[in-house]
This record gives sequence, structure tokens and C-alpha cells, in this order.
Amino acid sequence: MKQDSVIKILFVADALEHAEQIISQLRNGGIAVRPARVGNEAEFLAALDSLGPDLVLAVPGARDLPLADVARLIGASARDIALLALLDSIDAAALAQAFRGGARAVALAGNTEQLRGIVLQEADALIARRAVRRLEAALRESDRRCDALLDSSRDPIAYVHEGMHVRANQAYLEMLGFEEFAEIEGQTLLDLVAEDGTEDFRGLLKRLSRGEPPPARLDLRLKRADGSVFDALLEFSQASFEGEPCLQIIVRRQVVDESLLEQLQRDAVTGLYNRTHFIDLLGNAVTDAGKGRNDQAVLLLEPDHFASVVDRIGISNVDTLLRGSVERIKGVLGPNDIAARFSDHGFVILLRGRPHESVQVLCTALLQAINGAILDLGNHSLAVTVSIGGSLMGEKNANTAAVLDQAGNMLRNAQGEGGNRFALYDPAAQERADAEKDKRWHNLLRDALAHGRFVMFHQQVIALLGSEGNLSELLLRMDGAQGLVLPGIFMPVAARHGLLPAIDRWVLREAIRLLGSSGFSQQSFFVKISTPSLLDEKLADWIGEKLRESSVDGQRLILEFQENEVVTNLRHARRFGQQTRALGCRLALERFGVGLNSFQLLDHVDADFLKLDRSFVNDLARNAENQRRVREIAQQAQARGKETVAEWVEDVNSVSLLFAAGISYVQGNFQHEPERLAG
Repeated sequence: MKQDSVIKILFVADALEHAEQIISQLRNGGIAVRPARVGNEAEFLAALDSLGPDLVLAVPGARDLPLADVARLIGASARDIALLALLDSIDAAALAQAFRGGARAVALAGNTEQLRGIVLQEADALIARRAVRRLEAALRESDRRCDALLDSSRDPIAYVHEGMHVRANQAYLEMLGFEEFAEIEGQTLLDLVAEDGTEDFRGLLKRLSRGEPPPARLDLRLKRADGSVFDALLEFSQASFEGEPCLQIIVRRQVVDESLLEQLQRDAVTGLYNRTHFIDLLGNAVTDAGKGRNDQAVLLLEPDHFASVVDRIGISNVDTLLRGSVERIKGVLGPNDIAARFSDHGFVILLRGRPHESVQVLCTALLQAINGAILDLGNHSLAVTVSIGGSLMGEKNANTAAVLDQAGNMLRNAQGEGGNRFALYDPAAQERADAEKDKRWHNLLRDALAHGRFVMFHQQVIALLGSEGNLSELLLRMDGAQGLVLPGIFMPVAARHGLLPAIDRWVLREAIRLLGSSGFSQQSFFVKISTPSLLDEKLADWIGEKLRESSVDGQRLILEFQENEVVTNLRHARRFGQQTRALGCRLALERFGVGLNSFQLLDHVDADFLKLDRSFVNDLARNAENQRRVREIAQQAQARGKETVAEWVEDVNSVSLLFAAGISYVQGNFQHEPERLAG
């Protein structure tokens, strides 16, 4: 929201002084406000027309117009207006009541910063929604215009989705001998290809279905409705039709002169292939690399200190310099190597059929061929040096953009070291570097375990439905040299090196110690358990021993493991659940609800808490299917006497929907950011 934008706010409050106080707070906070206050339904309806409010700030306890009635009137008006509940203080009951009454968000009357933030947030959201509606209208108009242009085009054009025609203009139909689109609607493009080209075209369709890019052009023989055949040139481009990705195909019937086509593929100055044609050739090489071919590489070459060289020889001699360099490059390359001009003064070489170990030999030969020669340039003669950057191609970097980026980075490295040298990107060397990095992290983890260099955080799990208990989830960090390290970085390393059980025991030991201390006497902790720990038959006895040593009630320890881990380790999960329940511990299933029949697991593992998979909460306000699924899970959980927890909740709208769906608890940075435990 721009600071100079005016927000039209309608207040629903019994006392004028209350509204004036809020207006003063907003204006003092730098927000331009156009306000109005109403106290009953008739005044509210009149203000909708006269003011046209952006936001409605309503006091839930207004005598003549309760919050639920305000929400009803806004809904009946069919206007996009955000309803905010204006509270003096927030507790669980007030929050729940506000959302139950239809509020989109909650604002605190006595907290200027929070009030200002909520008002700006909802105003920005309103602007965004209005912009989306305008864009959708513009898109519909654009689609209408595009349809009109397509129909009026003299070029035969068709749109193909998964190989089938979904749209074609009249020129396309006339070319193929059809009268109306209904005759080919749903028909595959393969049906229109002459028999001698069907196998190759079928292979193209398979490659496209795997996500490979289409060729820019394709020579093909097509057949008309009467069975006659003609030569055609098909031009492909990515497009969309009714929101679905498809191919746009333009058919050219003219015959292409092969000698002219060859000329178009060449650079006029050097005689090498041009950049456009080289990219096509590189795409073919990348496809082969993806299939396992590992005898290819790409090299980028540029003269060193080119700007100063041009100053010495003059711009009129640059073409002569480039042609002289090309002659020396050609003298070194083999018959399968392909060179092209890639930029104003840069060249690119595609090496095919060269084992990776021989590429360094070729780079050395290229440097010697260019750097050791003296070029005559008009009245000047000079020696020029070049730098080379290359990328060895294999399955792991089989991507056109990635290969060129890698070669470009290596070229910059060679130039940065003074030039007249080469640098190669070797995926195998990168793997070795990754292995060395993995080893360093392994050592750091072992050191952290040995010297207690882990740090515990906790995040509160907040009740929505009046459930009892002070709940938090324990979150682990590692104390690194550059600060705290998140588990997403070190846990995969721990899993590869079998350190998860040791880390789990460290966390459990700390959790039980904290629960036994005076500062956490009323607290219960969720603690994650990894799959290797789930398989450890001695872990439950160890937990029981630690609980007894600290005199901690097992009820306060909630052991949490993922639904998919239980599915694949059901026997071990059932045993572990039974053993820990005997200790009084409670159980939680994380990432719940994405299985084929998640609730069937409860017949084997009697979990107390079901923590919904985070995908259900993502974009919850706009995803009707997620809302329906959340309601179903909540209803089934309540029928079984289970508590539900929604994680990763980041906005007030989601809280409102989750409350309405019957979810028991919410967890996320919106309610409580992770806090370091000092106990």
C-alpha cells in the first residue's frame, strides 16, 4: 500500500470516541484514512453505497450490530471488503470468537503498531485481489483478440496438446482439405503425417511427452483428407490453450533451398556456424549426454584484453583478427569437432567423440596454435593470446544452459588469473569436492555430539478449541563456526553416516532434562523420532530409564514420527508405540493425511496427535480442495478422540479456516517464532 493512498474504513462501534481513537492512531502512524462510523444495520447499508469502504473495523460486542451480522451484510453485498475484528486484548477465546463471527483478521485497539500493520496488510491484500481481477479481465480480452487474429491469419496454424488438435484456423483446414474444425478435433497430428515419416514423428512425440523442447523446425510430408501428400516445413513453439500447455504449429509449404539454408547457418565474417545453429547442435549433444554418452565437451574461447588489442589495431582490422584466429583453431580441431562464432569476439567449440582426459590436451594445443602465432593486420603485426573455459559433459550436467554457464564461469576464472590459460569444469571433480564437503560435515557432527554443540529451540503449539496443556515442539540447531546451522543442512549428512540415532538420543536426553527442571514443570514437548531410532529395539527401555532418573511423567513427552515411516515400518512402529505407551508417553503422527488410508494406521499405532501434512495448509484460503480435506480429517479425528495439529501456519486467514474446520491446535511462525531454550 502506498503511503499516500487513502484507505476507506467503516467503523462498526457503539461509541464515537472509540472510532476517533482508532482513526487518530492510524493517522499518527502515517496512514491516510477516509473514515465513517455506523451503529446499526440501516446505517451500515447506507454507508456501503456512500463510502464504498475498503475495510470494515468492527467491535464484536457492538450492541445493535454484532460481528456475525456485519459479516452477513458484507457477504450479501457481493463486495470485496475485508472484515477486521477490533479487540482490546487477545486471548484464545476472543480469537476463536472473532474468527467464528467471520472476521478476516484481528486488530488490537491499544497496540498502534499491530493495528497499523494489520490495516496495511489487509489493504495490500485488497489491492492485490483487485489487480488480479483486472488482469483476468485483460487476459480474457487478450485471448479474444488472439482468437480473432488466428482466424484471420493466412498462415496455417494449429494448436496441439498431447499430440491431438485442440485448435486450428481456417487456413490450416483448407491446406489439409477439411471444411470445419470438427473433422479433426481430437485427431492426432500423427494421423496427418505421411507413412514414410510416422516412425520418426512418433519418436518426436515421445520425446515431447518427456518434457524435451520441440525442434524449431521440422521437414515433414503431410497428407490431405483426400490422401494426397505434400512437403511441408513445420515450425514449433511453446504455447498454451485454455490454460493448458501445448504446441503451436505453423506450416510452411515453400521448398527450402539447401544451399541457402546452409548459408543462413553460417557467420558471414568467419565462415563458422552462427550462434543460433550451434545452440541447436548443442541441444542434440546434451540429449546424448543425458543418455549416458560421456565423450563430449564445450569450450568457450575469447582473445585476452580484447579492448586494448582493438585500440592498437583499429576497429577496421577486427574482422581480419578474428579470421586469422579461426584459421589456427581449425588447424587443431578434429573432423567431429564443431566450431561457431558465439559473440562479437568469442568462439565456441563442441567436442564430440573425445574422451574427457583428451580435452586438456586439445586445450593446450589450441593455446599454442593461437598464442604462438604472429598475425599480420594491415600495418600491424602482433601476437594474440586467448583464454579458454570449458565444461565436460555428462549425465549430471546434461542441460544446455547449465553447460554454457559452467563453461562461461571457467572462462572468467581463466581470464581472472591473467589469461593465456584454460580452465575446465569437471562434474567428476565436483563430485569429489562434494564428497570432501560431506566428510567435513560428518566430522563437525561427530564433534557436536561429543562436545554438546547442539542448541535447542522450541515453538509453541497453540490451542484453537480450548484444549488443555502447555505444548511446544523441540527444534534442533547446530552451533557452527559462522552461527547456528539449520537441520535441513546437517540432518541429511547425519542420515548418510548413521548418526541419526545418536542425535535423537541427545535430543531426548535434553528434552527429559528440561522437563525435569523447575522452569518447565508445566510443559509438554513434541520430540521427533527418526526411522533408524524407530527400528532401535533398545530405545524405549532407554527412554524409560531417563524418565525415571529425572522423575518426569512420561505423559509430558510426545514422541513424533512421520506417517510414511510408519507405513513402511509398521511392525516396528507398533512395537515402539506399545512400549512407550507403557511408559506413559504420548504419540504423534507427523505429515498425516497424504496416504491412501491414513486413519487405518491408527488401528496399529494409537497416536494421540495427528499433525497434518504441510501441503494442506499451503494456500489454504484459496484452495477449496485443501479446505475440504482438512475438514474431513478433523471430523474423523474427533470421532476417534484424536487431537489434530496444523503446522506451518503463517497467516490469520488460515487460522480462521482451521478453526472453522475443527482443528485442535496450530503451529507456525505467525503465532510463535522458534525461541531458544536456555534451561
